[in-house]
Amino acid sequence: MKYITHWTIAFITLFVLTFIGIKDPQIKEILRLKSFDILLQSETKEISKDIGVIAIDEKAIEEYGQWPWPRHVLADIILKARLDGAQVIVVPILFSEPDRMGYDEDLADVLPYHIVIAQIGTNQINKNGVPRGVAKVNDPLPFLFEWGGMLGPIEKFHNAAGVGVSNTAPEVDGVVRRMPLLMKIGEDIYPAMAIEVIRVAVGAPSYQVKSGEAGVQAMRVPGFSIIKTDANARIWLRWNKEYETISAADMNFTKFAGRTVIIGMNAEGLGGIIATPVGERYAYELTASTLETVLQEKQITRTDIMPLIELAIAFVAGLILIILTRFTPYYIVAVAMLLMSLGSFVYSNFFFQQQLMLFDPSWIFITIIFVGLHSIFNRFVLEFQLKQQIKKQFEHYLEPKMVKKLQQNPNLLKLGGETKELTFLFSDIRGFTPISEKYQKNPQGLTVVINKFLTPMTNIIMNNGGTIDKYMGDCIMAFWNAPIDTANHKELAIKSALEMIDKLKELNDSDGFGDGNKLNIGIGINSGKAVVGNMGSEQRFDYSVLGDAVNLASRLEGVSKNYDATLVIGEDTYKDVSKLYNFKKLDDVQVKGKSNKVAIYTIQEGYDSTSKKKAKNTNQKDYKK
Repeated sequence: MKYITHWTIAFITLFVLTFIGIKDPQIKEILRLKSFDILLQSETKEISKDIGVIAIDEKAIEEYGQWPWPRHVLADIILKARLDGAQVIVVPILFSEPDRMGYDEDLADVLPYHIVIAQIGTNQINKNGVPRGVAKVNDPLPFLFEWGGMLGPIEKFHNAAGVGVSNTAPEVDGVVRRMPLLMKIGEDIYPAMAIEVIRVAVGAPSYQVKSGEAGVQAMRVPGFSIIKTDANARIWLRWNKEYETISAADMNFTKFAGRTVIIGMNAEGLGGIIATPVGERYAYELTASTLETVLQEKQITRTDIMPLIELAIAFVAGLILIILTRFTPYYIVAVAMLLMSLGSFVYSNFFFQQQLMLFDPSWIFITIIFVGLHSIFNRFVLEFQLKQQIKKQFEHYLEPKMVKKLQQNPNLLKLGGETKELTFLFSDIRGFTPISEKYQKNPQGLTVVINKFLTPMTNIIMNNGGTIDKYMGDCIMAFWNAPIDTANHKELAIKSALEMIDKLKELNDSDGFGDGNKLNIGIGINSGKAVVGNMGSEQRFDYSVLGDAVNLASRLEGVSKNYDATLVIGEDTYKDVSKLYNFKKLDDVQVKGKSNKVAIYTIQEGYDSTSKKKAKNTNQKDYKK
């Protein structure tokens, strides 16, 4: 568990996401396209001044009857639009079969006059296609969209000023965002309807195309500006225009004088519906949008290097989050995730609004979320494990409130060992041998007596912020100022000792140990520097202390019986609290293991263990057994 939740494991998530990003699977492409939809939808809409629509709508159907109309009706509408001043007239209708009414001549008569009609790429038939000559710089054919055949208008209509392909090129999610300007059938190149309109408008005979090793780079209609495309000769469509519409039944199109006019079908059941970034649109609107995008000469771009830039940003963002999660508080990580996510979307929107450049924030956002949450989860698990470890290690040695404090802030605990000044307390039962002999045949009874002694004494130590190091039979070893720093650790140790003495007297007076047992204790207290931390073997360890000051505290407890004193305090403890208690010097002694003599002290009887007042009666005795 510790390996899969280590903080560095988040790097694996980051590397996996980066690898997936490089592979660019379909799900990533769909996310990218959906993020582009938001940008495409953000452009402010306005009425087009270049394109108008003559609609074959419900009103026109009522006027001219069931569709398809006799072609002389379309001829009349086209002629009227021309007379009213329309420039190029686009008729995105496929005339692949002769008119059953016999009016093909009427329509053929008007087609040469700036009229562009449709043809369509298909994999079922190749008939009457009208290719267009193209001047090539390098070979663009390998990069163009291709169909098995082209279904064009009947030969009588090949006299039209222009014939353009009306096919769309939906993305993987079925939405049309880009339109190919050139397509191919075998070795022949066919233009899209929109640029065929431009060619007819400027009177150019053909097109120019430039390509390189990576694909098509740009194309041009002679006499018109260069059109930059992607590698497959596609352009991103803009949806920032709306088109004024007049019913074909009105036969008054003067409002469209000087404009390109599209005759489009939107009557119920007639108009084809296409999915676009801004919702469903009639098929003729794609032609209008493509033409309008080219005419605005401000094209949406997305450079070939942009995917690598986006992946690099996502990778760096992930790295930053992993490091922040490891070394900073949670709120900083949360703020960083929020700012990075918002920043990527703001950056994307800024570049689109200012430069019409498509920047994809989706994979950056995905990386931030997955890597960030994984890092946070790992940290949470590790911290939870640390809290459980702290609880397990200290719940028997510290007061529950102190354990909780350590869990809330493990930084208070330095595991592994450190040197610091501590105060140590050793307490042992005096004259324990006779009591032990009394229970030779009832060892369980002896255990009960010991537990009745150790439990209240332990509570006193823990309530005063002490740490129980260990029990050695009837002996208690405790210390203060670790694992949590305690400024008044000397005072608290002495306070604990006095309360222990008071509690023992209370228990003896109330026969608290049963069977008439009376217990006496000796207590030694000393302060000094010691090593505190986890000590033991790889298989088993405890939180304990080591040092000369610890040994001296144990020796002081041992010599207490020599001076008929319950409590013996070392000089290093005494010198900082000498004015707080009614101390009495006992002697300068040389204890086992020490080469120099040390001063030892006790506290006279009469001290109130619940307050800090000196005894007023100087004749009072020392704390005795």
